[in-house]
Amino acid sequence: MKYIVWSMALAASLAGGLAGAQAQPAAPDAAAAAPSAPAAATAPAAVGGVQSQNIFQVKPDASADPKYAEQSNGERMKVQPGNNAPMWRQVGQGVTGYSSLPVTQAPEAGNLIQRFVQYPGSRVTNAGEAWRQVRNHWIIPYGAALFAIVLLALGIFYFVKGPLGHEHPDGTGPRRIERFTPFERAAHWANAFAFIALAISGIVMAFGKFFLLPILGTTLFGWLTYALKNVHNFVGPLFAVSLLVIILTFIKDNIANRADFVWLAKGGGMLGKGNHEVPSHRFNAGEKGLFWWGITIPGIFVVATGLVLDKLIPGFGDVRGDMQIAHMIHATLAIWMMALICGHIYMGTVGMKGAYKAMRTGYVSEGWAKEHHELWYDDVQAGKIPRQRSGSQSATDVTASAGQQPAQV
Repeated sequence: MKYIVWSMALAASLAGGLAGAQAQPAAPDAAAAAPSAPAAATAPAAVGGVQSQNIFQVKPDASADPKYAEQSNGERMKVQPGNNAPMWRQVGQGVTGYSSLPVTQAPEAGNLIQRFVQYPGSRVTNAGEAWRQVRNHWIIPYGAALFAIVLLALGIFYFVKGPLGHEHPDGTGPRRIERFTPFERAAHWANAFAFIALAISGIVMAFGKFFLLPILGTTLFGWLTYALKNVHNFVGPLFAVSLLVIILTFIKDNIANRADFVWLAKGGGMLGKGNHEVPSHRFNAGEKGLFWWGITIPGIFVVATGLVLDKLIPGFGDVRGDMQIAHMIHATLAIWMMALICGHIYMGTVGMKGAYKAMRTGYVSEGWAKEHHELWYDDVQAGKIPRQRSGSQSATDVTASAGQQPAQV
Protein backbone atom coordinates (compact mmCIF):
# COMPACT_ATOMS: atom_id res chain seq x y z
CA MET A 1 0.00 0.00 0.00
CA LYS A 2 2.83 2.37 0.84
CA TYR A 3 4.26 1.88 -2.66
CA ILE A 4 0.95 2.89 -4.21
CA VAL A 5 0.94 6.08 -2.10
CA TRP A 6 4.57 6.73 -3.01
CA SER A 7 3.83 6.24 -6.74
CA MET A 8 0.98 8.75 -6.64
CA ALA A 9 3.19 11.29 -4.88
CA LEU A 10 5.95 10.77 -7.44
CA ALA A 11 3.52 11.29 -10.34
CA ALA A 12 2.29 14.53 -8.76
CA SER A 13 5.86 15.73 -8.33
CA LEU A 14 6.72 15.03 -11.95
CA ALA A 15 3.55 16.80 -13.12
CA GLY A 16 4.53 19.83 -11.02
CA GLY A 17 7.88 20.14 -12.78
CA LEU A 18 10.25 18.69 -10.20
CA ALA A 19 12.68 17.54 -12.86
CA GLY A 20 15.95 15.92 -11.95
CA ALA A 21 14.67 14.22 -8.79
CA GLN A 22 15.80 10.63 -8.47
CA ALA A 23 12.94 8.26 -7.77
CA GLN A 24 14.11 6.09 -4.87
CA PRO A 25 11.53 3.92 -3.05
CA ALA A 26 11.71 4.73 0.62
CA ALA A 27 9.73 4.15 3.71
CA PRO A 28 7.72 7.02 5.14
CA ASP A 29 10.21 7.46 7.98
CA ALA A 30 13.04 7.84 5.46
CA ALA A 31 11.54 11.09 4.25
CA ALA A 32 11.69 12.51 7.73
CA ALA A 33 15.37 11.60 7.88
CA ALA A 34 16.15 13.21 4.52
CA PRO A 35 18.66 16.07 4.59
CA SER A 36 17.11 19.51 4.88
CA ALA A 37 17.28 22.19 2.19
CA PRO A 38 20.45 24.28 1.98
CA ALA A 39 20.71 26.84 4.70
CA ALA A 40 19.75 30.39 3.94
CA ALA A 41 22.42 32.86 2.98
CA THR A 42 23.70 34.91 5.83
CA ALA A 43 21.68 38.10 6.12
CA PRO A 44 23.24 41.41 7.03
CA ALA A 45 22.82 42.83 10.49
CA ALA A 46 19.58 44.53 11.43
CA VAL A 47 19.25 48.13 10.26
CA GLY A 48 17.62 50.59 12.64
CA GLY A 49 16.24 47.81 14.81
CA VAL A 50 14.49 46.11 11.86
CA GLN A 51 14.91 42.36 11.42
CA SER A 52 16.79 41.70 8.19
CA GLN A 53 16.32 38.03 7.40
CA ASN A 54 16.12 36.12 4.15
CA ILE A 55 12.39 35.59 3.98
CA PHE A 56 12.67 33.78 0.66
CA GLN A 57 14.23 30.81 2.43
CA VAL A 58 11.39 30.29 4.87
CA LYS A 59 11.37 28.34 8.08
CA PRO A 60 9.47 25.03 8.28
CA ASP A 61 5.75 25.27 8.75
CA ALA A 62 4.51 22.65 11.23
CA SER A 63 0.98 22.85 9.82
CA ALA A 64 2.10 21.66 6.39
CA ASP A 65 2.81 18.18 5.14
CA PRO A 66 5.89 16.29 6.46
CA LYS A 67 7.99 17.25 3.42
CA TYR A 68 7.19 20.95 3.77
CA ALA A 69 10.42 21.59 5.63
CA GLU A 70 12.45 20.22 2.73
CA GLN A 71 11.03 22.59 0.17
CA SER A 72 12.52 25.95 -0.62
CA ASN A 73 10.24 28.74 -1.79
CA GLY A 74 11.43 28.16 -5.35
CA GLU A 75 10.41 24.50 -5.23
CA ARG A 76 7.12 25.28 -3.55
CA MET A 77 6.24 27.81 -6.26
CA LYS A 78 6.43 24.99 -8.80
CA VAL A 79 3.82 22.84 -7.08
CA GLN A 80 1.87 25.68 -5.42
CA PRO A 81 2.08 28.73 -7.70
CA GLY A 82 1.33 31.96 -5.90
CA ASN A 83 1.58 30.47 -2.40
CA ASN A 84 3.58 33.12 -0.56
CA ALA A 85 1.79 32.58 2.73
CA PRO A 86 4.90 31.42 4.65
CA MET A 87 6.85 34.47 3.54
CA TRP A 88 4.07 36.90 4.45
CA ARG A 89 3.60 35.23 7.82
CA GLN A 90 7.16 36.21 8.62
CA VAL A 91 6.57 39.70 7.26
CA GLY A 92 3.64 39.96 9.65
CA GLN A 93 6.02 39.10 12.49
CA GLY A 94 8.22 42.08 11.61
CA VAL A 95 10.79 40.44 9.36
CA THR A 96 11.68 42.87 6.58
CA GLY A 97 14.03 40.68 4.56
CA TYR A 98 17.21 42.09 3.11
CA SER A 99 18.57 43.40 -0.15
CA SER A 100 22.10 43.33 -1.50
CA LEU A 101 22.36 47.12 -1.77
CA PRO A 102 24.94 48.65 0.56
CA VAL A 103 23.39 50.12 3.67
CA THR A 104 25.54 53.21 3.21
CA GLN A 105 23.54 54.25 0.11
CA ALA A 106 20.27 54.90 1.95
CA PRO A 107 18.79 54.32 5.41
CA GLU A 108 16.56 51.51 4.12
CA ALA A 109 18.90 50.01 1.54
CA GLY A 110 19.38 46.80 3.52
CA ASN A 111 15.65 46.09 3.99
CA LEU A 112 13.44 44.60 1.31
CA ILE A 113 10.01 45.03 2.94
CA GLN A 114 8.81 48.01 4.93
CA ARG A 115 8.25 47.49 8.63
CA PHE A 116 4.79 47.38 10.13
CA VAL A 117 3.46 50.57 11.70
CA GLN A 118 0.56 51.44 13.99
CA TYR A 119 -1.67 54.15 12.55
CA PRO A 120 -4.03 56.00 14.94
CA GLY A 121 -7.32 54.17 15.30
CA SER A 122 -6.25 51.24 13.10
CA ARG A 123 -4.56 47.91 13.34
CA VAL A 124 -0.87 47.33 12.82
CA THR A 125 -0.32 47.63 9.07
CA ASN A 126 2.58 47.36 6.69
CA ALA A 127 3.38 50.91 5.60
CA GLY A 128 3.74 49.96 1.95
CA GLU A 129 0.42 48.15 1.93
CA ALA A 130 -1.25 51.11 3.68
CA TRP A 131 0.01 53.44 0.95
CA ARG A 132 -1.22 51.02 -1.72
CA GLN A 133 -4.69 50.90 -0.18
CA VAL A 134 -4.89 54.71 -0.03
CA ARG A 135 -3.84 54.99 -3.67
CA ASN A 136 -6.09 52.26 -5.05
CA HIS A 137 -9.17 52.79 -2.87
CA TRP A 138 -9.15 56.55 -2.30
CA ILE A 139 -7.05 58.60 -4.69
CA ILE A 140 -7.83 56.70 -7.90
CA PRO A 141 -11.63 56.18 -7.55
CA TYR A 142 -12.40 59.55 -5.97
CA GLY A 143 -10.12 61.30 -8.44
CA ALA A 144 -11.97 59.66 -11.33
CA ALA A 145 -15.29 60.66 -9.76
CA LEU A 146 -14.13 64.29 -9.49
CA PHE A 147 -13.17 64.31 -13.18
CA ALA A 148 -16.54 62.85 -14.15
CA ILE A 149 -18.45 65.41 -12.06
CA VAL A 150 -16.49 68.35 -13.51
CA LEU A 151 -16.90 67.21 -17.12
CA LEU A 152 -20.60 66.51 -16.60
CA ALA A 153 -21.14 69.94 -15.00
CA LEU A 154 -19.34 71.71 -17.85
CA GLY A 155 -21.38 69.79 -20.42
CA ILE A 156 -24.65 70.70 -18.71
CA PHE A 157 -23.59 74.34 -18.38
CA TYR A 158 -22.71 74.53 -22.08
CA PHE A 159 -26.01 73.07 -23.26
CA VAL A 160 -28.03 75.22 -20.85
CA LYS A 161 -26.20 78.55 -21.21
CA GLY A 162 -24.14 78.17 -24.38
CA PRO A 163 -21.06 80.33 -25.00
CA LEU A 164 -21.03 83.48 -22.90
CA GLY A 165 -20.82 86.93 -24.43
CA HIS A 166 -21.48 88.38 -27.87
CA GLU A 167 -19.57 88.62 -31.10
CA HIS A 168 -17.48 91.80 -31.37
CA PRO A 169 -15.57 93.23 -34.34
CA ASP A 170 -11.86 92.72 -33.93
CA GLY A 171 -11.20 96.40 -34.39
CA THR A 172 -7.97 98.04 -35.47
CA GLY A 173 -5.83 100.90 -34.24
CA PRO A 174 -7.43 102.87 -31.41
CA ARG A 175 -10.27 100.38 -31.10
CA ARG A 176 -7.93 97.60 -29.99
CA ILE A 177 -6.72 97.00 -26.44
CA GLU A 178 -3.70 94.85 -25.73
CA ARG A 179 -4.84 92.34 -23.13
CA PHE A 180 -1.70 90.18 -23.03
CA THR A 181 1.84 91.14 -24.01
CA PRO A 182 4.00 88.75 -26.08
CA PHE A 183 5.94 87.79 -22.94
CA GLU A 184 2.74 87.02 -21.01
CA ARG A 185 1.43 84.89 -23.86
CA ALA A 186 4.74 83.03 -24.20
CA ALA A 187 4.76 82.30 -20.45
CA HIS A 188 1.14 81.13 -20.56
CA TRP A 189 1.59 78.79 -23.53
CA ALA A 190 4.86 77.33 -22.21
CA ASN A 191 3.19 76.53 -18.90
CA ALA A 192 0.06 75.25 -20.65
CA PHE A 193 1.92 72.81 -22.92
CA ALA A 194 4.02 71.52 -20.00
CA PHE A 195 0.88 71.05 -17.90
CA ILE A 196 -0.94 69.22 -20.70
CA ALA A 197 2.02 66.84 -21.17
CA LEU A 198 2.09 66.14 -17.43
CA ALA A 199 -1.69 65.75 -17.24
CA ILE A 200 -1.90 63.27 -20.13
CA SER A 201 1.00 61.18 -18.90
CA GLY A 202 -0.29 61.27 -15.33
CA ILE A 203 -3.81 60.23 -16.36
CA VAL A 204 -2.47 57.30 -18.39
CA MET A 205 -0.26 56.13 -15.51
CA ALA A 206 -3.05 56.47 -12.94
CA PHE A 207 -6.15 55.45 -14.88
CA GLY A 208 -4.81 53.90 -18.10
CA LYS A 209 -5.16 50.30 -16.96
CA PHE A 210 -8.92 50.80 -16.78
CA PHE A 211 -9.56 52.26 -20.24
CA LEU A 212 -6.39 51.73 -22.35
CA LEU A 213 -5.04 48.37 -21.25
CA PRO A 214 -8.05 46.39 -22.53
CA ILE A 215 -7.68 48.11 -25.94
CA LEU A 216 -3.90 48.17 -26.41
CA GLY A 217 -2.93 44.97 -24.65
CA THR A 218 -0.19 44.50 -22.07
CA THR A 219 2.84 44.89 -24.36
CA LEU A 220 1.86 48.11 -26.11
CA PHE A 221 0.38 49.58 -22.94
CA GLY A 222 3.60 48.77 -21.09
CA TRP A 223 5.74 50.58 -23.67
CA LEU A 224 3.33 53.53 -23.68
CA THR A 225 3.37 53.96 -19.91
CA TYR A 226 7.17 53.57 -19.83
CA ALA A 227 7.55 56.34 -22.43
CA LEU A 228 5.03 58.62 -20.70
CA LYS A 229 6.71 58.06 -17.34
CA ASN A 230 9.93 59.44 -18.78
CA VAL A 231 8.05 62.34 -20.39
CA HIS A 232 6.51 63.07 -16.99
CA ASN A 233 9.86 63.01 -15.21
CA PHE A 234 11.63 65.29 -17.70
CA VAL A 235 8.79 67.77 -18.32
CA GLY A 236 8.23 68.22 -14.57
CA PRO A 237 11.22 70.54 -14.00
CA LEU A 238 10.23 72.58 -17.08
CA PHE A 239 6.74 72.99 -15.63
CA ALA A 240 8.30 74.13 -12.34
CA VAL A 241 10.22 76.93 -14.08
CA SER A 242 7.26 78.06 -16.19
CA LEU A 243 4.99 78.00 -13.11
CA LEU A 244 7.36 80.35 -11.30
CA VAL A 245 7.30 82.71 -14.30
CA ILE A 246 3.49 82.59 -14.41
CA ILE A 247 3.20 83.42 -10.71
CA LEU A 248 5.62 86.34 -10.88
CA THR A 249 4.04 87.69 -14.08
CA PHE A 250 0.37 87.67 -13.12
CA ILE A 251 0.36 87.97 -9.34
CA LYS A 252 -0.04 91.76 -9.36
CA ASP A 253 -3.34 91.53 -11.26
CA ASN A 254 -4.73 88.74 -9.05
CA ILE A 255 -4.89 90.53 -5.72
CA ALA A 256 -8.45 90.57 -4.36
CA ASN A 257 -10.37 93.84 -4.13
CA ARG A 258 -13.87 95.05 -3.29
CA ALA A 259 -15.20 94.42 -6.78
CA ASP A 260 -14.36 90.73 -6.43
CA PHE A 261 -16.72 90.32 -3.46
CA VAL A 262 -19.51 91.91 -5.49
CA TRP A 263 -18.72 89.55 -8.36
CA LEU A 264 -18.85 86.52 -6.04
CA ALA A 265 -22.09 87.66 -4.38
CA LYS A 266 -23.77 87.78 -7.80
CA GLY A 267 -22.12 84.62 -9.15
CA GLY A 268 -20.45 86.62 -11.87
CA GLY A 269 -23.84 87.10 -13.51
CA MET A 270 -23.55 83.69 -15.14
CA LEU A 271 -26.23 81.89 -13.16
CA GLY A 272 -29.15 84.20 -13.82
CA LYS A 273 -31.06 84.91 -16.99
CA GLY A 274 -29.19 86.60 -19.78
CA ASN A 275 -25.46 86.95 -20.25
CA HIS A 276 -24.77 90.24 -18.49
CA GLU A 277 -21.54 89.91 -16.54
CA VAL A 278 -20.74 91.67 -13.27
CA PRO A 279 -18.11 94.42 -13.81
CA SER A 280 -14.57 93.34 -12.95
CA HIS A 281 -11.00 94.44 -13.37
CA ARG A 282 -8.46 92.73 -15.64
CA PHE A 283 -9.27 89.37 -14.02
CA ASN A 284 -12.55 88.63 -12.28
CA ALA A 285 -12.93 86.83 -8.94
CA GLY A 286 -13.34 83.45 -10.62
CA GLU A 287 -10.08 83.85 -12.52
CA LYS A 288 -8.31 85.06 -9.39
CA GLY A 289 -9.62 82.07 -7.45
CA LEU A 290 -8.24 79.76 -10.11
CA PHE A 291 -4.90 81.56 -10.00
CA TRP A 292 -4.52 81.06 -6.25
CA TRP A 293 -6.37 77.82 -5.48
CA GLY A 294 -6.03 76.02 -8.81
CA ILE A 295 -2.53 77.01 -9.91
CA THR A 296 -0.29 78.81 -7.41
CA ILE A 297 -0.86 77.10 -4.05
CA PRO A 298 -1.43 73.51 -5.25
CA GLY A 299 1.16 74.00 -7.99
CA ILE A 300 3.89 74.80 -5.46
CA PHE A 301 3.16 71.58 -3.54
CA VAL A 302 2.85 69.52 -6.72
CA VAL A 303 6.22 70.80 -7.93
CA ALA A 304 7.89 70.25 -4.55
CA THR A 305 6.59 66.68 -4.19
CA GLY A 306 7.39 65.96 -7.83
CA LEU A 307 10.99 66.99 -7.29
CA VAL A 308 11.08 64.68 -4.25
CA LEU A 309 9.78 61.80 -6.38
CA ASP A 310 12.41 62.63 -8.99
CA LYS A 311 14.99 62.65 -6.15
CA LEU A 312 16.10 66.15 -7.10
CA ILE A 313 15.89 67.61 -3.57
CA PRO A 314 18.82 66.49 -1.39
CA GLY A 315 17.79 64.99 1.92
CA PHE A 316 14.25 64.07 0.80
CA GLY A 317 13.07 60.80 -0.67
CA ASP A 318 15.77 58.62 0.90
CA VAL A 319 13.22 56.36 2.61
CA ARG A 320 10.10 54.79 1.19
CA GLY A 321 7.80 56.46 3.70
CA ASP A 322 8.83 59.91 2.45
CA MET A 323 8.26 58.86 -1.15
CA GLN A 324 4.81 57.48 -0.34
CA ILE A 325 3.72 60.65 1.46
CA ALA A 326 5.08 62.75 -1.41
CA HIS A 327 3.20 60.60 -3.92
CA MET A 328 -0.13 60.92 -2.09
CA ILE A 329 0.17 64.72 -1.87
CA HIS A 330 1.37 64.92 -5.48
CA ALA A 331 -1.41 62.76 -6.92
CA THR A 332 -4.21 64.37 -4.88
CA LEU A 333 -3.28 67.96 -5.70
CA ALA A 334 -2.48 67.15 -9.33
CA ILE A 335 -5.98 65.71 -9.80
CA TRP A 336 -7.41 68.79 -8.06
CA MET A 337 -5.47 71.08 -10.41
CA MET A 338 -6.54 69.16 -13.51
CA ALA A 339 -10.20 69.30 -12.47
CA LEU A 340 -10.14 73.08 -11.95
CA ILE A 341 -8.10 73.77 -15.06
CA CYS A 342 -10.69 71.85 -17.07
CA GLY A 343 -13.00 74.76 -16.21
CA HIS A 344 -10.31 77.24 -17.26
CA ILE A 345 -9.81 75.46 -20.59
CA TYR A 346 -13.57 75.43 -21.13
CA MET A 347 -13.95 79.17 -20.50
CA GLY A 348 -10.89 79.96 -22.61
CA THR A 349 -12.14 78.04 -25.66
CA VAL A 350 -15.83 77.27 -26.23
CA GLY A 351 -17.21 78.77 -23.02
CA MET A 352 -16.64 82.45 -23.81
CA LYS A 353 -16.63 84.09 -27.21
CA GLY A 354 -13.36 85.83 -28.04
CA ALA A 355 -11.41 84.49 -25.02
CA TYR A 356 -9.16 82.16 -27.01
CA LYS A 357 -8.39 84.84 -29.60
CA ALA A 358 -7.34 87.20 -26.80
CA MET A 359 -4.63 84.78 -25.65
CA ARG A 360 -3.67 83.81 -29.19
CA THR A 361 -3.25 87.33 -30.59
CA GLY A 362 -2.96 89.36 -27.39
CA TYR A 363 -5.66 91.88 -28.43
CA VAL A 364 -9.35 92.38 -27.75
CA SER A 365 -11.82 94.93 -29.03
CA GLU A 366 -13.24 97.67 -26.87
CA GLY A 367 -16.63 96.01 -27.03
CA TRP A 368 -15.25 92.74 -25.66
CA ALA A 369 -13.34 94.50 -22.90
CA LYS A 370 -16.41 96.53 -21.85
CA GLU A 371 -18.66 93.46 -21.79
CA HIS A 372 -16.40 91.07 -19.87
CA HIS A 373 -14.11 93.34 -17.79
CA GLU A 374 -15.83 96.69 -17.56
CA LEU A 375 -13.75 98.11 -14.69
CA TRP A 376 -10.56 97.22 -16.54
CA TYR A 377 -11.95 98.86 -19.67
CA ASP A 378 -12.78 102.03 -17.69
CA ASP A 379 -9.21 102.20 -16.35
CA VAL A 380 -7.85 101.85 -19.89
CA GLN A 381 -10.13 104.61 -21.14
CA ALA A 382 -9.10 106.85 -18.25
CA GLY A 383 -5.42 106.28 -18.99
CA LYS A 384 -4.69 104.48 -15.72
CA ILE A 385 -3.67 101.40 -17.71
CA PRO A 386 -1.84 101.72 -21.06
CA ARG A 387 -3.89 100.65 -24.03
CA GLN A 388 -0.71 99.25 -25.57
CA ARG A 389 1.78 97.76 -23.09
CA SER A 390 4.32 95.95 -25.27
CA GLY A 391 5.90 99.07 -26.79
CA SER A 392 5.03 98.24 -30.40
CA GLN A 393 2.22 100.69 -31.03
CA SER A 394 0.91 101.10 -34.54
CA ALA A 395 0.51 104.52 -36.16
CA THR A 396 -3.21 104.62 -35.40
CA ASP A 397 -2.54 103.67 -31.77
CA VAL A 398 -0.04 106.53 -31.45
CA THR A 399 -2.62 108.94 -32.90
CA ALA A 400 -5.19 107.73 -30.40
CA SER A 401 -2.82 108.11 -27.46
CA ALA A 402 -2.09 111.69 -28.61
CA GLY A 403 -5.66 112.72 -27.99
CA GLN A 404 -7.89 111.34 -30.79
CA GLN A 405 -11.13 109.94 -29.42
CA PRO A 406 -11.71 106.27 -30.28
CA ALA A 407 -14.64 105.37 -32.42
CA GLN A 408 -17.70 104.10 -30.58
CA VAL A 409 -18.38 100.38 -30.81
